[in-house]
Amino acid sequence: MPNCNLLERLLGNYAPASRTTPFLILATVSQVSNISKDIVPLSHLIPYIDHPTPCGYITNQPVINMSNSHSLTLEHPGIHKRERRKEARPQELLDAALTLFVEKGFAATRVEEVATRAGVSKGTLFLYFNSKEDLFKAVIRSNLADHFPVWNQEFTDFIGNTAEMVHYAMQSWWERIGNTTASGITKLVTSEASNFPDVVQFYETEVMRPGHELFKKILQRGIDKGEFRAFDTDSAVYSLVSVIVFLSMWKHSLSPSCATSIFQPDIFLHNHVDALMHGWLHR
Repeated sequence: MPNCNLLERLLGNYAPASRTTPFLILATVSQVSNISKDIVPLSHLIPYIDHPTPCGYITNQPVINMSNSHSLTLEHPGIHKRERRKEARPQELLDAALTLFVEKGFAATRVEEVATRAGVSKGTLFLYFNSKEDLFKAVIRSNLADHFPVWNQEFTDFIGNTAEMVHYAMQSWWERIGNTTASGITKLVTSEASNFPDVVQFYETEVMRPGHELFKKILQRGIDKGEFRAFDTDSAVYSLVSVIVFLSMWKHSLSPSCATSIFQPDIFLHNHVDALMHGWLHR
């Protein structure tokens, strides 16, 4: 509990007060506390407001001038910070959910844990997501599905032959998703598919189909340009998709336990695509 010596040091000399003085004192202390290391919670001043003898009018002119220049406002700069944090909460929740889902599994992760990791209450989480399944779908969309508009535009703008495009597509996936926590989503969906069919259907619609279509367009480009021989692109895309599934499993299952492994995913991707483009037989 602060005493009058502390108030005097903050507010300067003061004279006997009336019962109307607290409004001026409260407003001015809120300004002084912003620039003083001796921050006085306003609630601690209430006992002195109720007893007019120890607290009074402020006669320190610089303090009075400062309070006037700020129009005696009680608004604190922290309000703007809280507003910015509120806008950031959905992404903070998505980041927390992704980390926990990959670490513990979807079924084993409780929404309370996600909220705690994000620094909010469970109730706040449900302001943004109706259920844990909806949260997982948002994680899938944010970390995987949202990449496809960019990738499709890159396909349209790509300058180079189709073999180079295939190499670029696989390396781009590895850099943006495969070598990040987000590739753990593929492992999650694969391992827990039977228990959450609605989530799997969402994954198929938002990720698998767009991915297959993009690979098909790339392969068809090679055929149309005479760079590739004619083949069934619907089946051929799995030669690329299977690598993505394998690397997702490797990174989030085998890799943590194989510290001495000489396996290098980026080199593997390059060699795999090169084998698809040219084969292993002498021509």
